[in-house]
Amino acid sequence: MKRSGLITKKIGMTRLYDDAGRAHGVTVLAVGDCAVIGNRTADKHGYVAVQVGFQEAKDKHVNKPQLVAAQKAGVKAYRKVVEFRVSEDCLIPVGTSLPAGHFIAGQMVDAQATSKGKGFQGAMKRHNFSGLEASHGVLKAHRSLGGTGQREWPGRVFKGKKMPGQMGNETVTVQNLKVFGINEEDNLIYVSGSVPGANGTFVLVTDAVKKEHAELPVPTKSVSGGVSDSVAEQAEETKQETSEIVEVTAENADTATDTDTTSEAS
Repeated sequence: MKRSGLITKKIGMTRLYDDAGRAHGVTVLAVGDCAVIGNRTADKHGYVAVQVGFQEAKDKHVNKPQLVAAQKAGVKAYRKVVEFRVSEDCLIPVGTSLPAGHFIAGQMVDAQATSKGKGFQGAMKRHNFSGLEASHGVLKAHRSLGGTGQREWPGRVFKGKKMPGQMGNETVTVQNLKVFGINEEDNLIYVSGSVPGANGTFVLVTDAVKKEHAELPVPTKSVSGGVSDSVAEQAEETKQETSEIVEVTAENADTATDTDTTSEAS
């Protein structure tokens, strides 16, 4: 079983207390209007995935291909669109809202986001180099990285050498973070520890790949008063309809083959 993840927005960090009165530093993630806007099936696309959108956007703020795809699917255009690979039993009908209750308190999750950009940094900050000595012959090169070259052979600097350069502003995944709690009223997720990225960054939250999970809502938790009261039933109906379409297509193909054979014989 592989469930879909959620697109969230990082609000910031705060402090919450458990039942024993111990303080925990948690990151607050807002789920917002996260919803399913498309599905990918093995028969049509070659893989199984759920396409999720976050934060509705005006048509003028969305690329034309995404706008046309949203209009064909009969959904609104979203600012952030991500595909999550899932198993066939975890497909979710298009238009279903994904709440914070998709995860449960105590489970482990992975969080992926773009880290804060630090600009061009030296080797001491970027790679934790110790630098050169503070005295004894070192002349205005205390924070340099030292020698980088080789001898006559190979006569070059190897690729991947740790040197000064751009730091941060890259995709970072933090694994095995514990869900401290869920706020279903405000649609918030409290994750223990830090999550990469600045406040306002889009964060992708998925079930931890290195941990086993039990008693999770499959494929997701239904939203009362939303698009569907039983997401699992709709997912099963969608799966049955797809299989029926495949069977009808196969029957039509067989009928066409029999007709061609009869006409050739006559």
